[in-house]
Amino acid sequence: MPDRITTDSGIPVKTAYDNRDVSRGMVRSLGKPGEFPYARGIYPSMYRDRLWTMRQYTGFGSASETNRRFKYLISHGETGLSTAFDLPTQLGLDSDHPRAHGEVGKVGVAISSIDDMRRLFDGIDLGKISTSMTINSTAPILLCLYAAAGLEQRVPQMQLRGTTQNDILKEYIARNTYIYPPEFSLRLAVDLIEYSARKMPHWHPISISGYHIRESGADAIQELAFCFSNAIEYVEAALARGLKIDDFAPQLSFFFACRNDFLEEIAKFRAARKIWAGIMRRRFKAHDPESCKLRFHAQTSGETLTAQQPDNNIARVSIQALAAVLGGTQSLHTNSRDEALGLPTEDSVRIALRTQQIIAHESGVGRTADPLGGSYYLESLTRMIETKVTDLIKRVQQLGGAKKAIESGFVHRQIQESAYKFQRSVDEGQTVIVGVNRFKEGDPKEVNIQRISPSVERRQIQQLRKFKNSRSKAKVNSALSRLGSAASGDSNLVDDILRAVRSECTVGEISDLFRSRFGEYRVRLEI
Repeated sequence: MPDRITTDSGIPVKTAYDNRDVSRGMVRSLGKPGEFPYARGIYPSMYRDRLWTMRQYTGFGSASETNRRFKYLISHGETGLSTAFDLPTQLGLDSDHPRAHGEVGKVGVAISSIDDMRRLFDGIDLGKISTSMTINSTAPILLCLYAAAGLEQRVPQMQLRGTTQNDILKEYIARNTYIYPPEFSLRLAVDLIEYSARKMPHWHPISISGYHIRESGADAIQELAFCFSNAIEYVEAALARGLKIDDFAPQLSFFFACRNDFLEEIAKFRAARKIWAGIMRRRFKAHDPESCKLRFHAQTSGETLTAQQPDNNIARVSIQALAAVLGGTQSLHTNSRDEALGLPTEDSVRIALRTQQIIAHESGVGRTADPLGGSYYLESLTRMIETKVTDLIKRVQQLGGAKKAIESGFVHRQIQESAYKFQRSVDEGQTVIVGVNRFKEGDPKEVNIQRISPSVERRQIQQLRKFKNSRSKAKVNSALSRLGSAASGDSNLVDDILRAVRSECTVGEISDLFRSRFGEYRVRLEI
């Protein structure tokens, strides 16, 4: 047994906790769920009135294949769609681009045009389903394709419900699927926030992501601090655009990871709500209570899943999902047992969905709001996380804000140090991973892995070329010319992007237009 026991984020843990470990009167004055600062949840009754949205992240191969998986999940009780896009789509490349070769449909669905988007949602009523799209650099284009598909179904934009991730700052920190320099990327992100505030009241135009920061090696403190620092940057950019805080803040949403340190994760979510409520009220002077409520989607941690003994991942996901629910999430994705090996099979994704349904309908944890509130340990941990996160946010602000902290390398260095400490702890056996560094077995069992056939790419390219050859080139060129003129100014580009996709311009063509105007971002390597 180590001499010093800590949480995964390094917070010391005592043998036992009592009333001396919380501030005087804290437990008695926790307040009620649905009341500022919302530590106990953003709604008074939480899941008694409505369960969280069960939203399984899905996308692979062609639009038609993903459409079949969507319908499969809906038939098994999924209550919201979550769309994964392949790398070419994320990077603004059409499926027939030379750089897309070998990547079409591999880590998500290939979407190059309105034709693909029609197939993706064929037979699915966009007026009745909520759809999340994990897309960043090309988020305005994909939202416009979605809106165009909705209009073809006679669903007006103001009725569409869902989320675009649209968090470009974390791409420069963690995922690296950026295209343009930060200034233009930030402009596009704010364009979408402004457009949604004015024309799509039920849409979350941005999902500010701690998830990818956490999965790249950050601890829970860094996840919240860097995520909220990015959020401050977006809010300040929207205010500089002339928007009023209460006109757009209620539509902001967040995305967090949920890992194995069960109680720390619950405390993290409770602290996150308090921190965001404080930022909105004190820093940005928000008056609408809806502006102060932290709405978030949680996903169980893909990084914690192991290729060894993959059935163990079912237990890991169950623990993480329960923590997210006890932490008060509004939406949840549960990873599948085989995701350390490849894209999940239908059997695996069904088990992942059933995990959420068992928690919802059999565990009883949703019968009362914030069932763990008042625990001496949990309240102490919540306070410690709040303090540490707030201190780290202050350090970022002292550096000039999120963008400058990213450009200076501060954020990357912090995450790299955290990742190194964790891996060293695993290598030295201080952190136990069942089946990896303890309780190992011999030869692994044969596992059925889903693979994407090369024929998917060939068919996608054939369909795309047929689409391009059948459209009006004059209409395409006119729409691109108009979009190019708008991009040279400072007006909001979303209306012109929507006009372009309805004129059958492709994701790659629109992205190439922006590349020609603003260039591509390249990391400077210091040797």
